[in-house]
Amino acid sequence: MTKIFEATIVSVGEQAPSMIMEANMLILFGMEAPADLADYCYKISNKDLSGSIRVGGQLVIDGRAYPITAVGSVVEQNLSALGHITIALDGSSEGSLPGTLHVAVDKMPELQENSIVQLFA
Repeated sequence: MTKIFEATIVSVGEQAPSMIMEANMLILFGMEAPADLADYCYKISNKDLSGSIRVGGQLVIDGRAYPITAVGSVVEQNLSALGHITIALDGSSEGSLPGTLHVAVDKMPELQENSIVQLFA
């Protein structure tokens, strides 16, 4: 697999960890996250995407791989432009919203400042 994206978590919104536990999702956003969303986001350092995100690829968080099961129609556009995607930790094979990336999880990720988020195709 080829790495197409890598970013470091630079800050963690106050409500971001509870989104993982309660809603089975996490939100990545670049440094310019709107104030009303910042509390729910993991802010990332980079938004440079060098390839296509596809089903069968992997989201890797701190070395732990999660298979990509569905990709919303604007995931790549939002990630490249804003550093923003919603990651649903539900393993769904059908995308729910255009900006949502779905992955299968066996253990919920525990992101923190300096966590590394990567995408592989």
